[in-house]
Amino acid sequence: MNHLITELKLRGFSKETVKTYLLQNRLFLSFINKQEADITEADIKSYLGYLISDKQMEMSSVALAKAALKFYYDEILGKNIVTLKTPKIARKLPEILTKDEVRSLINSVTHTKSRIIIKLLYSSGIRLSECLNIKIKDLNLKDRYGWIRGGKGGKDRMFILSDDVCEELWKFTLQRQGLVFQGKNGALSPRNVQKIVRKAAEKAGINKIITPHKLRHSFATHLLEAGTDIRIIQELLGHSNLQTTQIYTKVSQEQMKKVRSPLDML
Repeated sequence: MNHLITELKLRGFSKETVKTYLLQNRLFLSFINKQEADITEADIKSYLGYLISDKQMEMSSVALAKAALKFYYDEILGKNIVTLKTPKIARKLPEILTKDEVRSLINSVTHTKSRIIIKLLYSSGIRLSECLNIKIKDLNLKDRYGWIRGGKGGKDRMFILSDDVCEELWKFTLQRQGLVFQGKNGALSPRNVQKIVRKAAEKAGINKIITPHKLRHSFATHLLEAGTDIRIIQELLGHSNLQTTQIYTKVSQEQMKKVRSPLDML
């Protein structure tokens, strides 16, 4: 397992990916009860079959386990034993907030830091992990943008900011250094922010399960509805593949409402 950790770090994987791949490989070895050198293709099939049939895991979870095993046994150990095909992951359309719901969500929060976090997540579309790691020096509030350093895939990218959130951030960071958002013992945890968003949604009376990531989905969908080019949205979200971004074209109800029925054109 130390070999696996070293390889993951050398290839620039995030701390979360290192932790997840390590856990998945440990769970597998616990199930099979063998040494790594003795693992066969039949063992891989047996475990993944167990996850699908016995544990009835969602295919996204099975795919994650498979990816972790493939990285270790095929890429690192060179065994080439993780070759089986698993069922395709059903692609669910992301749930988004309406503009009125976003407005209600923000207006329901009176605590300054909590309100800025929600505004930042929605106004920029950045990931929760990225939000928690932003440093004050990476913000250019005068020109309304900031930089994500070493985001997903180890890439830097620019993100946009609204005039409103820039003004709040300027006041909030005036006498601060280091990370923009800090707790009592350093950086805020993802769980802290998830709790902030959930409580704000409850207070606003929004009858949906609202998460920080749904603010990202809403950002992308609302930009698309406003006529922003999908390739620009792709860059802002940090998607390496345009297909990932194109899911928002299926979510946008406003775009669909603009389409005229062919019957009206007869």
